[in-house]
Amino acid sequence: MSRSPSVPDRPTLELDPEMSDEERLSALQEHFTDITKVNDKLGERVDAAADRREDLAEEVDKLQRENEMLKTTSLYVATVEDVTEDGVIIKQHGNNQEVLTDMAVQLREDIEAGDRVAVNDSFTIQRLLDTEKDARAQAMEVDASPAVTYGDIGGIDDQIREVREAVEEPLVNPEQFEEAGIEPPSGVLLYGPPGTGKTMLAKAVANETDATFIKMAGSELVQKFIGEGAKLVRDLFSLAAEREPAVIFIDEIDAVASKRTDSKTSGDAEVQRTMMQLLSEMDGFEDRGNIRIIAATNRFDMLDSAILRPGRFDRLIEVPNPTAEGRRRILEIHTDGMNLDDDVDFDRLSRATEDFSGAEIESLTTESGMFAIRDGRTEVTMDDFDGALETMEAGDQSTVPNLRYAY
Repeated sequence: MSRSPSVPDRPTLELDPEMSDEERLSALQEHFTDITKVNDKLGERVDAAADRREDLAEEVDKLQRENEMLKTTSLYVATVEDVTEDGVIIKQHGNNQEVLTDMAVQLREDIEAGDRVAVNDSFTIQRLLDTEKDARAQAMEVDASPAVTYGDIGGIDDQIREVREAVEEPLVNPEQFEEAGIEPPSGVLLYGPPGTGKTMLAKAVANETDATFIKMAGSELVQKFIGEGAKLVRDLFSLAAEREPAVIFIDEIDAVASKRTDSKTSGDAEVQRTMMQLLSEMDGFEDRGNIRIIAATNRFDMLDSAILRPGRFDRLIEVPNPTAEGRRRILEIHTDGMNLDDDVDFDRLSRATEDFSGAEIESLTTESGMFAIRDGRTEVTMDDFDGALETMEAGDQSTVPNLRYAY
């Protein structure tokens, strides 16, 4: 236990009767100075004691709250099965035990079948809880729009037009579909080789529309325990329904929608359960509302036929490697901010990059810039592009990563 600091000695004054008036005045002034110093020290200690008292009061208050929490009985989570005149039937989570119980008076008007509630040891309903939501599903919502526009994508103009017709137009101008008397396409599947711009298309849609954009990878839907993947799918579509209009983007959908087999392993069975839940959500009994789905894969041959039928994916859009004209356009996009020499010939480069994907062409422009930097230059020449082409074709891993062979 800490002790209080000792109090400063109190100044004393002794006056000699024989002192003159000047000496007496000087002694009084010195005594007053000493008293003032002691008073200042005591004032500082009083202020410090007051601060310490406030800190201790806050600590006591915190400890009292923690003590009250420790003395409070924990509540259990349950689901309301039915509300009857005799009481409320609840099912406790974990053991699925059904109990007929009562509730707090203030909750009688708010409780309905299907609600999540908190009950005490006597199974009396104490609190109405929010609807259960999977935090993983909420984390997949994209808050900030990606910095990608349709102008940043080259070589796939026809595919851009089809995606805008099938996804963007129903969100932006739904009334034109009503006037025409048709249902807008419900889903778009983008397939083709890696690096052709499928994911960039989805990013451009997210940027160009005001709809909620929810993205996920197919592998994220494959969970370890039985039923978790299906629950995540339900929560994703439930989140989209709350935020509609919404776009759900599933990248690498072949991870969860591959062809069904007769495999009896628990892992394959769980993947198939997740896929069946996805099929149900995409084209189930209830109207899906103003929700559009975009999916992408580079393994189209692996997809199950059930997910390809109209009503789930009404548009199957192939995104191939770009043509010569498309390659030239991609080169122009990715060299827009580069310091190029006048001898750079895009026509020759577009011919030399036959069978290159858009990602590989972007890698080519980066590699050519690296060639210039290695020589101490900032201006990129045609020789730099030729050197980058030779490096990529040779698969030389000693420089920047070679995207041509990484795929």
